[in-house]
Amino acid sequence: MKKLFLGTVLLALAIVVPIPTIAEVDISIGISLPPPIVFGAPPEVVVIPDTNNVYVVPDLDVDFFFWNGWWWRLWDGRWYRSHYYNRGWAYYRNVPSFYFDVDPGWRGYYRDHHWYGHRWNYERIPSRRLQQNWKSWNNNRYWERQRTWGVQSYQPRPQPQRQELRHKRQEQYQQRPEVQRHQQKMQQQRRPQVQQPQRQRQQPQQERQPQVQQPQRQQQHPQQERQPQVQQPQGQQQPPRQQQSQPRGEQRQKESQRPQPQEKPDRGDEDHRR
Repeated sequence: MKKLFLGTVLLALAIVVPIPTIAEVDISIGISLPPPIVFGAPPEVVVIPDTNNVYVVPDLDVDFFFWNGWWWRLWDGRWYRSHYYNRGWAYYRNVPSFYFDVDPGWRGYYRDHHWYGHRWNYERIPSRRLQQNWKSWNNNRYWERQRTWGVQSYQPRPQPQRQELRHKRQEQYQQRPEVQRHQQKMQQQRRPQVQQPQRQRQQPQQERQPQVQQPQRQQQHPQQERQPQVQQPQGQQQPPRQQQSQPRGEQRQKESQRPQPQEKPDRGDEDHRR
């Protein structure tokens, strides 16, 4: 009855608790959420030149981006994202692909209204307008083709130059102390997870060894059982030898039945006859 009751409880929990929720709990173990940022009103954003429609909140001292329908936040060497700017943050394992297209000196260019020697007439975009138009702007490459991101007489950089800048920014990002500390923590958490499957793989191999030896032992038993079967025909060949010896016995009986030569009478018998 106890086993039946426990099984019913576990089944009910499996039905009520969805699998994606359990997976999110396992992933977020040991990862703390960033402190909340209080906004008096929905934040305004600015599109950053030389990017694939990456928007940034310029009024904050921390990196706070909007890209591809998500709000992105970097805190203590870790990345978080949410569909809302003020709640619902979740840890993101990797570095978002847009980040290495962002020039680290964008704050100085924003303050001076210049982008690499060109006048930057940026536009502050309200949050509601961003939510309504970011998909069409992304599909049509609106800021790059029609507006050149608000930079006067600006020509987009060639692709090889963009790739070189991405590589340099990636190296600079990896050298940050908070990023290195986070990577070390992640490596320490992954070590036992890598060793456990190896131990689990060794156990089936040990269990399979007697399974391989059993057929060999079973093959040996029929050989031992066949040995008396091979000797039985040899034992059946012995009776003919006994049949050959029977005529010899008959010959002896015949020889015993033959008339034996009469013995010579003693001398006393001869005198009596006389």
